[in-house]
Amino acid sequence: MHTENSPRKTPKIRNRLMAAAASIAIAGAIGFGAMTSGTVPVLAEAVRLERPVQAPSFADIVDKVSPAVVSVRVKADVQTTSSSGPEMFFDFPGFEDLPDGHPLKRFFREFRQDRRGPQPEHRNRNRPRPVAQGSGFFISEDGYLVTNNHVVDGGAEFTIVLDDGTELDAKLVGADPRTDLAVLKVDDDRKFTYVAFADDANVRVGDWVVAVGNPFGLGGTVTAGIVSARGRDIGAGPYDDFLQIDAAVNRGNSGGPAFNLSGEVVGVNTAIFSPSGGNVGIAFAISSSIAKDVVQDLIDDGTVKRGWLGVHIQPVNKDIAESLGLEEDRGALIADAESDGPAAKAGIKAGDVVIAVEGEQVKSPRELARMVAKFEPGKDVEVTVWRNGDSEKVNVKLGEMPAPDQVAAANPDASPGNGDSLTNFGLTVTRAEDGNGLVVTDVEPGSDAEQNGIRAGDIILKVNSEEVNSPSDVTAAVEDASKAGRTAVLFQIRRDDTNRFVALPVAEG
Repeated sequence: MHTENSPRKTPKIRNRLMAAAASIAIAGAIGFGAMTSGTVPVLAEAVRLERPVQAPSFADIVDKVSPAVVSVRVKADVQTTSSSGPEMFFDFPGFEDLPDGHPLKRFFREFRQDRRGPQPEHRNRNRPRPVAQGSGFFISEDGYLVTNNHVVDGGAEFTIVLDDGTELDAKLVGADPRTDLAVLKVDDDRKFTYVAFADDANVRVGDWVVAVGNPFGLGGTVTAGIVSARGRDIGAGPYDDFLQIDAAVNRGNSGGPAFNLSGEVVGVNTAIFSPSGGNVGIAFAISSSIAKDVVQDLIDDGTVKRGWLGVHIQPVNKDIAESLGLEEDRGALIADAESDGPAAKAGIKAGDVVIAVEGEQVKSPRELARMVAKFEPGKDVEVTVWRNGDSEKVNVKLGEMPAPDQVAAANPDASPGNGDSLTNFGLTVTRAEDGNGLVVTDVEPGSDAEQNGIRAGDIILKVNSEEVNSPSDVTAAVEDASKAGRTAVLFQIRRDDTNRFVALPVAEG
């Protein structure tokens, strides 16, 4: 009840109080509604796993193998007249503030010196200077260690830096450029921690690998990844059989090991694919099966002796297999047999397909090269070839592989002119001046011949193993192939004194 002495609430104040009461009522309905309904409130909890995921730790492996991995410093007797440092895309102005002995301080100081060029007091002075820096690993307790050939190539002095920073001199035992492997030896009374090669037949795509090395001269560095692929051919040599891994590998990792989870070496890191020059997750390691054999040969003899057939070979694709009557596109097609080589002396000739060696099937030219290389020079081996629609066995006494220093002769000039047309193949040809074969003077754009790489200046020597000296010879060979039910014919092409074979569809002929 309102009295004279009680304060009167104005309508404005009363409206505010009513609004506040209404707000409290709404909040109460929201905040306590669950209680009035008889249920128990449930509070949200942070998401967590009762059993944490057991991610692999490589610490135990690293502890065991790190003492076996070393840094390799190489010096050569050269005249210091210009910079050989890499061009970098960054700088570190405060590097002088780093403590003495810090690896980054040394790295950036050398980098700046390389960019400025040699200082006056060093010009024209013959002295051993750093030319390479890589990685390596011991494979015996008495000091034999493995690295890359490209790390030690041209070196005069070799220094090994152990995991604990100890520096030791080493000498070069032997190197093999074809596989990019080298062996160094440290003569010291101590027993070195060493690692063993794994059986890479058990390595699977997706397996973990741990790379240990010396990237950018920083010392022992560990990275991890998986085996991305096997049997990669990167064009490094005739015995390419690389593991592709995605563990970070950079300059200075060359020659370092890639380990499996047992601490065994599955590969020797040797190359990366990188548009920028840095790691992009594609690295290549020499497989342990190749490295193990080569390294042992280098330790025993200082060099690697390989069996040699003396042939130029190329793959057998589906069209070539069809033109030769092979059921599968496998083997190695002999493009040319060197006249004084072991294969030619045994009767193997261009157009033959090697399908087996000592009874073991040959799937590709690369596989043939590796199989033959495993035999000692002078050994008699049984080579099975496919010839004239049937297989034949030939005994070959292998030679010793010569140094890769042969250079092909210049390509004969083609003389564009009218010539004779092989219309259905998209070719225009003319007789060779010496009467041996047909010179291609024109290739129709978009034709099967162009798509298979035939070009003006090539010489067609044979079609389906038959010599051709005129367009009518080609026509006769095509007719014979058609009668035999073949859908393609095989052209033997010579270019730069090198033979190769091209299969062209009969339907287009």
